[in-house]
Amino acid sequence: MIERLRVAASALVLASAILATPALADDDKAALPDWLAVHGQATVTVQGTPGFPSPYAGPNSLTPDQVKETVDVTLFVGVQPWKGGEFWINPEVDQGFGLSNTLGVAGFVSAEAYKVGRRVPYTRLQRLFFRQTIDLGGGDAKVEGQANQFAGSRTADRLVVTIGKFGVGDVFDTNRYAHDPRGDFLNWAIVDAGTFDYAADAWGYSSGAAIEWYRGPWALRVGAFNLSTVPNGEKLEQGFGQYQLNAEVEHRHTLGGRDGAVRVTLFRNRGRFGRFDDALTLAAATGATPDTAPVRVRHSRLGVSINVEQAVSDDVGVFARAGLADGAIEPYDFTDIDRTVSAGVAIAGGGWGRKQDTIGLAAVVNGIGREHQYYLAAGGIGVLVGDGQLPHPGAEAIAEAYYQWQVAKPVAVSLDYQFVANPGYNRDRGPVHVLGIRMHGQF
Repeated sequence: MIERLRVAASALVLASAILATPALADDDKAALPDWLAVHGQATVTVQGTPGFPSPYAGPNSLTPDQVKETVDVTLFVGVQPWKGGEFWINPEVDQGFGLSNTLGVAGFVSAEAYKVGRRVPYTRLQRLFFRQTIDLGGGDAKVEGQANQFAGSRTADRLVVTIGKFGVGDVFDTNRYAHDPRGDFLNWAIVDAGTFDYAADAWGYSSGAAIEWYRGPWALRVGAFNLSTVPNGEKLEQGFGQYQLNAEVEHRHTLGGRDGAVRVTLFRNRGRFGRFDDALTLAAATGATPDTAPVRVRHSRLGVSINVEQAVSDDVGVFARAGLADGAIEPYDFTDIDRTVSAGVAIAGGGWGRKQDTIGLAAVVNGIGREHQYYLAAGGIGVLVGDGQLPHPGAEAIAEAYYQWQVAKPVAVSLDYQFVANPGYNRDRGPVHVLGIRMHGQF
């Protein structure tokens, strides 16, 4: 316990040092030329779980009694060579581990934790992309300068083309109340649809292209991205040998004078995937533990999700997502979820005199298909889950609550609590209580 507390304290000290730097940069930004933009962020997250029922464990099980931290510091540098054109580069320094090295819960408890963890800080180039916005009329709207976005204006009707290395979630399945683990919810299956098996390396980024067409209250988005070379891998394909195609339709509206939006997102993954029934058949014939790797052949895996956001008042907004994906074929780059439903609310602190603060409350229920369940019960290992057995399966149910305190303009501190029932779809393990603190600063 002393060692765990020492790790947590060290992370918070590091956070204080890192988060003190953004405020110093504000005066310098005004001196930058119009064609250059520089932003930055630093986030430290510490999470821990006390003891919980764990009668047995497997290779991908969540472990009781642990505290882990993650640190990421990102620089966002943009160049605007002409009107509407933007080049952006995002180098990042990362360090730390998710709980149990980001294993044991399909709706993992921190989207700040990657599928790879390291004790020593290391540098990654997370994004390097070009974006062109083509105005098509419909009235001008002001755009605030922020990370990966130049200040200026754009028309309501427009065409946006993005190409390079970036996150699929930068364009698809966005939600203003639940999509940013540095500023709102932390759980993977709340900030994104758990069934959206989006193309990504182990850090959550891919290479490809996306086109967005905005017309009145409607938007249509399509994209093509490289999958990783192997499921849940660190390296991306280079020539779309294994790829993902995405399509999304969005409708923006007002209800009672309040803004809202509905998005329907589809994906199709094409590559060498394993079917769970093929893995079970091979295991029965050889007496081995089922594994999808030996039975991977060319397959397509499809999924669809719906995503809703709605402002209720000046201080309150609600959101919901639901998704379904093919449960007979292994998930490739995200997590072990074949069906999901989530909903929540975000409440700004205007009612108690803290308008910059936020309370968030959300719940999500995740499930898997029958073949997927049989595979885990026979000892198979998934992307994030696998207890070596699954005699009493059940839906994975998670609730999350956070309070974000805006300490100063560039710095926020959040307290986070998550309750996880049936982690890894296993009624024999848990429930799990996860306590967390997040410190975030940006300029």
